[in-house]
Order: sequence, then structure tokens, then C-alpha cells
Amino acid sequence: MNTVTREADQRSDLRRLQGKYLTFRLGPEEYGFEIKKVREIIGMIDITRLPRTPGFVKGVVNLRGKVIPVVDLRLKFSMEERPYDEKTCIIVVEAHDASEVIPMGVIVDSVTEVLNVSPEDLEPVPDFGVEVDTGFILAMAKGRGIVRALIDIDKVLTTDELRELACVE
Repeated sequence: MNTVTREADQRSDLRRLQGKYLTFRLGPEEYGFEIKKVREIIGMIDITRLPRTPGFVKGVVNLRGKVIPVVDLRLKFSMEERPYDEKTCIIVVEAHDASEVIPMGVIVDSVTEVLNVSPEDLEPVPDFGVEVDTGFILAMAKGRGIVRALIDIDKVLTTDELRELACVE
């Protein structure tokens, strides 16, 4: 495939990613989830810990009678853990496995805004080499002097991790 064709394919892929994204902070960086994958945003509530789960799985919460798993995105992204504060919240998302929809909570430092992303705002994910896994990043959104990684919640967790969380419900 020649360079012109590859760039045209990338632009076409990026056009499909335009739309609304819920943006949030982890440390000084901003990220975004497709708004169609977000069910709601809730403040921090009591989380019931579960034994023998990975460290990034904080436990489960009872959300209006439904038990859902909760993941700390800082820990999943190998970032330093920090105490939760009044801005810390849980974004309830729907992750899709090959066979089912898995509702789960994702702990973030704070929610910033709903951002309308146009194709002109999008750039492909840079190539960091073979050692860096960027498969969970849809694209980079630039605007207002900030670059945000747009995250595919379906790919943040591996299929095995998603299956484990589905069993937690």
C-alpha cells in the first residue's frame, strides 16, 4: 500500500471517530470516552473489595440494585495511586466483549467536559514502537492547546479481564 492510500485510509478512519466524547483527567493529562459508551457519572461511593482480583479492580458497587465491577483507571494505566478527593468520580460505562455488554465503573480523577470532536481535531495515534501497547487508543484529539487520548473502553481491558469482570456482576 502506498503512502497516499494509507493516509487516505487513516483520514477515513478518523472521520468515523468524530462525535461527542466525555473528557476526564488522570493526573495532569486529559482523556476521553465515546459518549455513547457512557451511561452515567456518579460520585465516589462505598466499594466492596473482592479477594483475588487484579490490583486495578477496586471491587464492586451496588448501583440501583445492580452490582457492577469498578476499575481504577490510574492503576490500570500503571500510574501512581493517589487518595480520592471530592473531584474523584466513577464513570459508568458499557464495555463490549465479543458476546456481551459489560457495565462497569471506571474511577477517574475528575470529569472535565463533553467535547464535540470534528475530523480536523483528530490525529492518528503516534507509533511508539513495538514495546508500547497503544491498541486501546482510538485517536489523539487536539484543541484549545490540549492533546487528549481518546480511549476505546472495549480495549482498555483484555478479553480475559473483561470476562473476569463479567463474572463479578
